[in-house]
Amino acid sequence: MVLLILLSLTLVIWILATIDALIGFRKLDSLEKAGGADQEPLLSVIVAARNEEEHITQSVLTQLAQTYKNTEWILVNDRSEDGTGNVMENLKGSDSRIQVIHIESLPEGWLGKNHALYKGFQLASGRLILFTDADVMYHPEAFSRAVGYFEEHSLDHLTAAPNLSAKPFWLKAFVAFFLFGFSYYKRPWLGNNPRSKTGVGIGAFNMITRSAYEKVGTHEYIKMRPDDDLQLGMMVKRQGLKQRIVTAMTLIEVEWYQTLGEALGGLEKNTFAGLHYRISMVLFSVFGVFVSQVLPFFTVFSGNQSVAILSAVNLAFLAVLYVMVTKKMTQFSPWLFLVLPFTALLFIFSILRASYLTMKRGGIIWRGTKYTLAELRKNTLR
Repeated sequence: MVLLILLSLTLVIWILATIDALIGFRKLDSLEKAGGADQEPLLSVIVAARNEEEHITQSVLTQLAQTYKNTEWILVNDRSEDGTGNVMENLKGSDSRIQVIHIESLPEGWLGKNHALYKGFQLASGRLILFTDADVMYHPEAFSRAVGYFEEHSLDHLTAAPNLSAKPFWLKAFVAFFLFGFSYYKRPWLGNNPRSKTGVGIGAFNMITRSAYEKVGTHEYIKMRPDDDLQLGMMVKRQGLKQRIVTAMTLIEVEWYQTLGEALGGLEKNTFAGLHYRISMVLFSVFGVFVSQVLPFFTVFSGNQSVAILSAVNLAFLAVLYVMVTKKMTQFSPWLFLVLPFTALLFIFSILRASYLTMKRGGIIWRGTKYTLAELRKNTLR
Protein backbone atom coordinates (compact mmCIF):
# COMPACT_ATOMS: atom_id res chain seq x y z
CA MET A 1 0.00 0.00 0.00
CA VAL A 2 2.81 2.42 0.92
CA LEU A 3 4.60 1.56 -2.32
CA LEU A 4 1.50 2.28 -4.38
CA ILE A 5 1.07 5.65 -2.69
CA LEU A 6 4.72 6.61 -3.26
CA LEU A 7 4.65 5.56 -6.92
CA SER A 8 1.38 7.42 -7.44
CA LEU A 9 2.84 10.58 -5.95
CA THR A 10 6.03 10.37 -8.03
CA LEU A 11 3.95 9.76 -11.16
CA VAL A 12 2.01 12.96 -10.55
CA ILE A 13 5.32 14.79 -10.07
CA TRP A 14 6.79 13.44 -13.32
CA ILE A 15 3.65 14.23 -15.31
CA LEU A 16 3.62 17.81 -14.04
CA ALA A 17 7.40 18.18 -14.52
CA THR A 18 7.18 16.89 -18.09
CA ILE A 19 4.38 19.30 -18.99
CA ASP A 20 6.27 22.14 -17.31
CA ALA A 21 9.45 21.34 -19.25
CA LEU A 22 7.56 21.04 -22.56
CA ILE A 23 6.20 24.54 -22.08
CA GLY A 24 9.39 25.93 -20.54
CA PHE A 25 11.82 24.70 -23.18
CA ARG A 26 9.75 26.39 -25.90
CA LYS A 27 10.75 29.69 -24.26
CA LEU A 28 14.43 28.78 -23.99
CA ASP A 29 16.30 30.29 -26.95
CA SER A 30 19.58 29.12 -28.46
CA LEU A 31 22.22 31.82 -28.56
CA GLU A 32 23.41 30.37 -31.87
CA LYS A 33 20.27 31.76 -33.51
CA ALA A 34 20.85 35.31 -32.26
CA GLY A 35 22.15 38.01 -34.54
CA GLY A 36 25.40 39.82 -33.88
CA ALA A 37 25.49 43.13 -32.04
CA ASP A 38 24.63 46.21 -34.15
CA GLN A 39 26.17 48.51 -31.57
CA GLU A 40 29.10 47.71 -29.33
CA PRO A 41 28.80 49.11 -25.79
CA LEU A 42 31.94 48.60 -23.74
CA LEU A 43 31.95 45.08 -22.30
CA SER A 44 34.02 44.43 -19.19
CA VAL A 45 34.97 40.76 -18.87
CA ILE A 46 35.95 39.77 -15.33
CA VAL A 47 37.81 36.51 -14.79
CA ALA A 48 38.69 35.44 -11.25
CA ALA A 49 41.24 32.65 -11.02
CA ARG A 50 43.05 30.77 -8.28
CA ASN A 51 45.67 28.22 -9.32
CA GLU A 52 44.40 28.11 -12.92
CA GLU A 53 47.79 28.20 -14.64
CA GLU A 54 46.84 25.18 -16.73
CA HIS A 55 43.63 26.60 -18.24
CA ILE A 56 43.55 30.38 -18.20
CA THR A 57 45.77 31.08 -21.21
CA GLN A 58 43.65 29.05 -23.61
CA SER A 59 40.44 30.50 -22.20
CA VAL A 60 41.55 34.13 -22.48
CA LEU A 61 42.97 33.58 -25.97
CA THR A 62 39.55 32.40 -27.16
CA GLN A 63 38.12 35.60 -25.68
CA LEU A 64 40.72 37.82 -27.33
CA ALA A 65 39.78 36.23 -30.67
CA GLN A 66 36.19 37.49 -30.41
CA THR A 67 34.69 39.43 -33.31
CA TYR A 68 33.25 41.79 -30.69
CA LYS A 69 36.04 44.31 -30.22
CA ASN A 70 34.85 46.92 -27.71
CA THR A 71 35.96 44.81 -24.77
CA GLU A 72 38.21 45.13 -21.76
CA TRP A 73 39.42 42.35 -19.49
CA ILE A 74 40.05 42.41 -15.77
CA LEU A 75 41.94 39.29 -14.75
CA VAL A 76 41.95 38.76 -11.01
CA ASN A 77 44.62 36.56 -9.47
CA ASP A 78 43.01 35.32 -6.27
CA ARG A 79 45.94 34.38 -4.01
CA SER A 80 47.27 31.77 -6.45
CA GLU A 81 50.13 29.53 -5.37
CA ASP A 82 51.12 28.46 -8.89
CA GLY A 83 52.06 30.49 -11.96
CA THR A 84 48.60 31.97 -12.57
CA GLY A 85 49.76 35.50 -11.74
CA ASN A 86 52.70 35.30 -14.16
CA VAL A 87 50.46 33.93 -16.90
CA MET A 88 48.08 36.85 -16.38
CA GLU A 89 50.92 39.35 -16.62
CA ASN A 90 52.10 37.73 -19.85
CA LEU A 91 48.59 38.00 -21.28
CA LYS A 92 48.46 41.64 -20.21
CA GLY A 93 51.67 42.28 -22.11
CA SER A 94 50.11 40.85 -25.27
CA ASP A 95 47.00 43.04 -25.31
CA SER A 96 46.52 46.57 -23.96
CA ARG A 97 42.85 45.88 -23.15
CA ILE A 98 43.84 43.56 -20.29
CA GLN A 99 44.27 44.70 -16.69
CA VAL A 100 45.45 42.45 -13.88
CA ILE A 101 44.69 42.53 -10.16
CA HIS A 102 46.73 40.48 -7.71
CA ILE A 103 44.95 39.72 -4.44
CA GLU A 104 47.31 38.80 -1.62
CA SER A 105 44.89 38.37 1.29
CA LEU A 106 41.19 37.69 1.85
CA PRO A 107 39.12 40.06 3.99
CA GLU A 108 37.09 38.50 6.78
CA GLY A 109 33.55 37.57 5.84
CA TRP A 110 34.20 36.97 2.13
CA LEU A 111 34.54 33.86 -0.02
CA GLY A 112 37.60 34.16 -2.23
CA LYS A 113 35.93 34.01 -5.64
CA ASN A 114 33.15 36.41 -4.68
CA HIS A 115 35.67 38.91 -3.35
CA ALA A 116 37.81 38.57 -6.48
CA LEU A 117 34.86 39.18 -8.80
CA TYR A 118 33.81 42.21 -6.77
CA LYS A 119 37.35 43.66 -6.89
CA GLY A 120 37.34 43.12 -10.64
CA PHE A 121 34.07 45.00 -10.97
CA GLN A 122 35.51 47.96 -9.07
CA LEU A 123 38.13 48.35 -11.80
CA ALA A 124 35.70 47.81 -14.69
CA SER A 125 34.51 50.65 -16.91
CA GLY A 126 31.92 48.93 -19.11
CA ARG A 127 28.16 49.40 -19.14
CA LEU A 128 27.96 45.63 -19.55
CA ILE A 129 29.75 43.27 -17.18
CA LEU A 130 30.51 39.63 -17.96
CA PHE A 131 31.51 37.35 -15.10
CA THR A 132 33.09 34.17 -16.44
CA ASP A 133 35.45 31.41 -15.32
CA ALA A 134 39.08 30.77 -16.18
CA ASP A 135 38.41 27.45 -17.94
CA VAL A 136 35.62 28.52 -20.32
CA MET A 137 36.28 28.31 -24.08
CA TYR A 138 34.50 30.66 -26.48
CA HIS A 139 33.58 30.54 -30.17
CA PRO A 140 34.66 33.80 -31.90
CA GLU A 141 31.02 34.91 -32.30
CA ALA A 142 29.97 34.28 -28.69
CA PHE A 143 30.32 37.82 -27.32
CA SER A 144 28.77 39.46 -30.37
CA ARG A 145 25.72 37.21 -30.36
CA ALA A 146 25.32 37.55 -26.61
CA VAL A 147 25.43 41.35 -26.69
CA GLY A 148 23.14 41.36 -29.73
CA TYR A 149 20.60 39.20 -27.91
CA PHE A 150 21.02 41.28 -24.75
CA GLU A 151 20.31 44.54 -26.56
CA GLU A 152 17.51 43.14 -28.73
CA HIS A 153 15.57 42.04 -25.65
CA SER A 154 16.51 45.08 -23.51
CA LEU A 155 17.85 42.84 -20.75
CA ASP A 156 19.34 43.54 -17.36
CA HIS A 157 20.88 40.07 -17.05
CA LEU A 158 21.70 37.24 -19.45
CA THR A 159 23.04 33.86 -18.45
CA ALA A 160 24.00 31.10 -20.87
CA ALA A 161 24.13 27.35 -20.38
CA PRO A 162 27.39 26.13 -21.97
CA ASN A 163 28.24 22.76 -23.39
CA LEU A 164 29.59 20.84 -20.39
CA SER A 165 32.04 18.47 -22.02
CA ALA A 166 33.24 15.25 -20.41
CA LYS A 167 35.33 12.33 -21.60
CA PRO A 168 35.01 9.33 -19.21
CA PHE A 169 31.69 7.48 -19.58
CA TRP A 170 30.61 7.68 -15.95
CA LEU A 171 31.50 11.35 -15.78
CA LYS A 172 29.30 11.99 -18.83
CA ALA A 173 26.47 10.06 -17.20
CA PHE A 174 26.89 11.96 -13.94
CA VAL A 175 27.00 15.38 -15.63
CA ALA A 176 23.91 14.50 -17.67
CA PHE A 177 22.10 13.46 -14.51
CA PHE A 178 23.19 16.62 -12.71
CA LEU A 179 21.77 18.79 -15.50
CA PHE A 180 18.62 16.69 -15.52
CA GLY A 181 18.16 17.25 -11.79
CA PHE A 182 19.04 20.94 -12.09
CA SER A 183 16.41 21.38 -14.79
CA TYR A 184 13.44 19.82 -13.06
CA TYR A 185 14.40 21.15 -9.61
CA LYS A 186 15.45 24.72 -10.47
CA ARG A 187 13.24 25.06 -13.59
CA PRO A 188 15.69 27.51 -15.26
CA TRP A 189 13.19 28.51 -17.94
CA LEU A 190 11.32 30.48 -15.29
CA GLY A 191 14.07 33.07 -15.64
CA ASN A 192 12.47 33.93 -19.00
CA ASN A 193 9.03 34.45 -17.45
CA PRO A 194 8.62 38.13 -16.46
CA ARG A 195 5.89 37.19 -13.97
CA SER A 196 8.12 34.71 -12.13
CA LYS A 197 10.37 35.65 -9.23
CA THR A 198 12.51 32.55 -9.81
CA GLY A 199 15.85 33.41 -11.35
CA VAL A 200 18.95 31.57 -12.46
CA GLY A 201 22.62 32.27 -13.03
CA ILE A 202 25.40 30.10 -14.45
CA GLY A 203 29.00 30.78 -13.49
CA ALA A 204 30.43 30.19 -16.95
CA PHE A 205 28.48 33.13 -18.35
CA ASN A 206 26.74 35.83 -16.30
CA MET A 207 26.28 39.07 -18.28
CA ILE A 208 24.68 41.95 -16.40
CA THR A 209 24.39 45.72 -16.75
CA ARG A 210 26.40 47.81 -14.34
CA SER A 211 23.22 49.47 -13.04
CA ALA A 212 21.49 46.11 -12.41
CA TYR A 213 24.55 44.69 -10.64
CA GLU A 214 24.69 47.69 -8.35
CA LYS A 215 20.92 47.56 -7.75
CA VAL A 216 21.01 43.94 -6.53
CA GLY A 217 23.81 44.76 -4.11
CA THR A 218 26.82 43.37 -6.07
CA HIS A 219 28.72 40.35 -4.79
CA GLU A 220 28.89 42.10 -1.44
CA TYR A 221 25.32 40.94 -0.81
CA ILE A 222 26.23 37.30 -1.48
CA LYS A 223 29.81 37.42 -0.23
CA MET A 224 29.52 34.14 1.71
CA ARG A 225 27.49 32.16 -0.83
CA PRO A 226 29.44 29.40 -2.61
CA ASP A 227 26.62 29.27 -5.20
CA ASP A 228 27.17 32.94 -6.05
CA ASP A 229 26.37 32.48 -9.75
CA LEU A 230 22.90 31.09 -9.03
CA GLN A 231 22.26 33.63 -6.30
CA LEU A 232 23.15 36.52 -8.59
CA GLY A 233 20.45 35.43 -11.03
CA MET A 234 17.95 34.97 -8.22
CA MET A 235 18.61 38.48 -6.91
CA VAL A 236 18.01 39.93 -10.37
CA LYS A 237 14.54 38.40 -10.47
CA ARG A 238 13.71 39.42 -6.92
CA GLN A 239 14.40 43.02 -7.89
CA GLY A 240 11.97 42.73 -10.81
CA LEU A 241 14.72 43.16 -13.41
CA LYS A 242 14.60 41.59 -16.86
CA GLN A 243 16.45 38.30 -17.20
CA ARG A 244 16.91 35.66 -19.87
CA ILE A 245 18.62 32.29 -19.90
CA VAL A 246 19.73 30.80 -23.21
CA THR A 247 21.63 27.73 -24.33
CA ALA A 248 24.98 28.08 -26.10
CA MET A 249 25.99 24.52 -26.90
CA THR A 250 28.37 25.40 -29.76
CA LEU A 251 29.41 28.89 -28.67
CA ILE A 252 30.55 28.30 -25.09
CA GLU A 253 32.21 25.16 -23.73
CA VAL A 254 33.70 24.13 -20.43
CA GLU A 255 35.13 20.86 -19.23
CA TRP A 256 33.41 20.94 -15.85
CA TYR A 257 35.64 18.25 -14.35
CA GLN A 258 38.12 15.78 -15.81
CA THR A 259 37.19 12.80 -13.62
CA LEU A 260 34.22 11.59 -11.62
CA GLY A 261 36.27 11.95 -8.45
CA GLU A 262 36.90 15.62 -9.22
CA ALA A 263 33.18 16.13 -9.80
CA LEU A 264 32.32 14.63 -6.42
CA GLY A 265 34.99 16.80 -4.80
CA GLY A 266 33.77 19.92 -6.58
CA LEU A 267 30.23 19.45 -5.35
CA GLU A 268 31.43 19.55 -1.74
CA LYS A 269 31.38 23.33 -1.68
CA ASN A 270 27.79 24.02 -2.70
CA THR A 271 25.69 20.88 -2.21
CA PHE A 272 24.98 21.54 1.47
CA ALA A 273 24.57 25.25 0.68
CA GLY A 274 21.90 24.41 -1.88
CA LEU A 275 20.06 22.55 0.88
CA HIS A 276 20.32 25.56 3.19
CA TYR A 277 22.73 23.71 5.52
CA ARG A 278 19.83 21.69 6.93
CA ILE A 279 20.04 17.98 7.70
CA SER A 280 16.27 17.73 7.23
CA MET A 281 16.67 18.97 3.64
CA VAL A 282 19.48 16.48 3.03
CA LEU A 283 17.32 13.57 4.21
CA PHE A 284 14.33 14.80 2.21
CA SER A 285 16.44 15.14 -0.95
CA VAL A 286 17.99 11.70 -0.58
CA PHE A 287 14.60 10.10 0.02
CA GLY A 288 13.04 11.97 -2.89
CA VAL A 289 15.74 11.06 -5.40
CA PHE A 290 15.74 7.41 -4.36
CA VAL A 291 11.96 6.98 -4.49
CA SER A 292 11.46 8.87 -7.75
CA GLN A 293 14.54 7.89 -9.76
CA VAL A 294 15.86 4.61 -8.40
CA LEU A 295 12.95 2.66 -6.98
CA PRO A 296 10.81 2.44 -10.17
CA PHE A 297 13.65 0.67 -12.03
CA PHE A 298 13.37 -2.19 -9.54
CA THR A 299 9.65 -2.22 -8.72
CA VAL A 300 8.80 -2.51 -12.42
CA PHE A 301 9.65 -6.19 -11.98
CA SER A 302 7.27 -6.56 -9.02
CA GLY A 303 4.88 -9.48 -8.89
CA ASN A 304 2.18 -7.00 -7.89
CA GLN A 305 0.60 -5.95 -11.18
CA SER A 306 -0.48 -2.51 -9.93
CA VAL A 307 3.02 -1.75 -8.66
CA ALA A 308 4.61 -2.96 -11.91
CA ILE A 309 2.26 -0.86 -14.08
CA LEU A 310 2.71 2.27 -11.97
CA SER A 311 6.47 1.78 -12.10
CA ALA A 312 6.43 1.39 -15.89
CA VAL A 313 4.41 4.58 -16.34
CA ASN A 314 6.77 6.40 -13.98
CA LEU A 315 9.72 5.26 -16.09
CA ALA A 316 7.99 6.33 -19.31
CA PHE A 317 7.52 9.91 -18.12
CA LEU A 318 10.96 9.92 -16.53
CA ALA A 319 12.47 8.87 -19.87
CA VAL A 320 10.59 11.55 -21.82
CA LEU A 321 11.74 14.27 -19.43
CA TYR A 322 15.33 12.99 -19.34
CA VAL A 323 15.55 12.89 -23.15
CA MET A 324 14.10 16.41 -23.42
CA VAL A 325 16.61 17.83 -20.98
CA THR A 326 19.56 15.95 -22.46
CA LYS A 327 18.80 17.12 -26.00
CA LYS A 328 18.26 20.74 -24.97
CA MET A 329 20.92 21.23 -22.30
CA THR A 330 23.74 18.88 -23.36
CA GLN A 331 25.44 17.25 -26.31
CA PHE A 332 25.37 13.83 -24.63
CA SER A 333 23.47 10.80 -25.86
CA PRO A 334 19.92 10.39 -24.48
CA TRP A 335 20.74 6.67 -24.16
CA LEU A 336 22.49 7.56 -20.91
CA PHE A 337 19.00 7.22 -19.46
CA LEU A 338 19.70 3.47 -19.28
CA VAL A 339 22.16 4.05 -16.43
CA LEU A 340 20.04 6.67 -14.67
CA PRO A 341 19.41 4.62 -11.50
CA PHE A 342 23.16 4.22 -11.03
CA THR A 343 23.87 7.92 -11.59
CA ALA A 344 21.00 8.73 -9.21
CA LEU A 345 22.68 6.59 -6.57
CA LEU A 346 25.96 8.39 -7.30
CA PHE A 347 24.18 11.69 -6.81
CA ILE A 348 22.71 10.50 -3.51
CA PHE A 349 26.22 9.51 -2.45
CA SER A 350 27.51 12.97 -3.44
CA ILE A 351 24.82 14.67 -1.30
CA LEU A 352 25.60 12.52 1.73
CA ARG A 353 29.35 12.82 1.22
CA ALA A 354 29.32 16.60 0.83
CA SER A 355 27.01 17.10 3.81
CA TYR A 356 29.03 14.74 6.00
CA LEU A 357 32.37 16.34 5.10
CA THR A 358 30.98 19.83 5.64
CA MET A 359 29.71 18.84 9.09
CA LYS A 360 32.90 16.94 9.96
CA ARG A 361 35.19 19.78 8.89
CA GLY A 362 32.93 22.40 10.39
CA GLY A 363 32.77 24.15 7.03
CA ILE A 364 33.86 23.94 3.40
CA ILE A 365 37.27 24.10 1.76
CA TRP A 366 37.10 26.06 -1.49
CA ARG A 367 40.06 27.11 -3.57
CA GLY A 368 42.39 26.19 -0.72
CA THR A 369 40.60 28.29 1.92
CA LYS A 370 38.41 26.99 4.74
CA TYR A 371 35.15 28.75 5.55
CA THR A 372 33.40 27.73 8.76
CA LEU A 373 29.87 26.40 8.82
CA ALA A 374 28.95 29.06 11.37
CA GLU A 375 30.04 31.81 8.94
CA LEU A 376 28.21 30.21 6.03
CA ARG A 377 24.97 29.73 7.95
CA LYS A 378 25.15 33.25 9.36
CA ASN A 379 25.40 34.71 5.88
CA THR A 380 22.70 32.59 4.25
CA LEU A 381 20.41 34.94 2.35
CA ARG A 382 17.47 36.16 4.28
